[in-house]
Amino acid sequence: MSKHPRVAVVGATGAVGRTMLSILEERDFPASEVAALASSRSVGSKLPYKDGELTVQELTEDSFKKMGLELALFSAGGGTSKKFAPVAAEAGCVVVDNSSAWRMDEKIPLVVPEVNPHDLEWHPGIIANPNCSTIQMVVALQPLHLEGKIKRVVVSTYQAVSGAGQKGVNELESQVRQLFNGRDPESKAFPHQIAFNCLPQIDVFTENGYTKEELKMVNETKKIMGDNSIQVTATTVRAPVFYGHSESVNVEFERDVSPEEARTILAQSPGITVVDYPEKGLYPMAIDAAGEDDVFVGRIRRDESVPHGLNLWIVSDNVRKGAALNTIQIAETLLERGLLRVK
Repeated sequence: MSKHPRVAVVGATGAVGRTMLSILEERDFPASEVAALASSRSVGSKLPYKDGELTVQELTEDSFKKMGLELALFSAGGGTSKKFAPVAAEAGCVVVDNSSAWRMDEKIPLVVPEVNPHDLEWHPGIIANPNCSTIQMVVALQPLHLEGKIKRVVVSTYQAVSGAGQKGVNELESQVRQLFNGRDPESKAFPHQIAFNCLPQIDVFTENGYTKEELKMVNETKKIMGDNSIQVTATTVRAPVFYGHSESVNVEFERDVSPEEARTILAQSPGITVVDYPEKGLYPMAIDAAGEDDVFVGRIRRDESVPHGLNLWIVSDNVRKGAALNTIQIAETLLERGLLRVK
């Protein structure tokens, strides 16, 4: 009998779902079977996987028990997750969910494997994957926090349009074409023109003037790093970039952490590549991070306005590490730690 789990990608036809399938194949994830599930409108469509194809099947409440699934990787939106994740868990299938539906639920672990894999120990059948912009930041912050204890973080993001899904990618492309052809650009995916522009709004505004995206970074960072004393403030901006989120991060520590020490710590930390030779014009850029798995950190320098401050520039592929890859790394960690029941 196989000791490898039966796995389903839920929302398999979307950009993140397709990337999940690709990464499962790339990393040779030990699945005895992989299924592609989606809504009824996608049933019957074919998705490439390994040397063949997967036929998309309809996601129903019976899918998990009927198919004997032991692991489900969700990338299908919060409403779908709220409806189907508890059903899957009840059927004995562990869910790793990409939506925001479960992230701040006290009973659900919010996990980045490089930061808090220990939180998987108390999962109740559902595990939340954090927001893409939060993931790359905490991967870089955690090793520094362990050495110098972070007091405060100020982050400004420059987030790719793919963070809004395929419709965001399509809109940037179409607006560029419209502008070059002398036409007024049409804005549907974003509240204003995104081509050749930056929008200081991601998600909707709340009563305190912050957007939901900004509050996600604040609240998720504290939960993942397990330290509510860390003060976080964020400004999130949509940039006319297809893939790769960039972040300017200012960090204040309780003790002095020099740029040299920070570079050494980060270079020795898993999932991080340090690119910090500004005198040679070498620093992380979205176009270089696109398609890569690591979080790239550069422009490491002192903040000379406070006693123990550093500035960092952090870049990562938001669809890979910010979504699909982190999900699969969670699944790999579950297997390594014996936290996934395989029948």
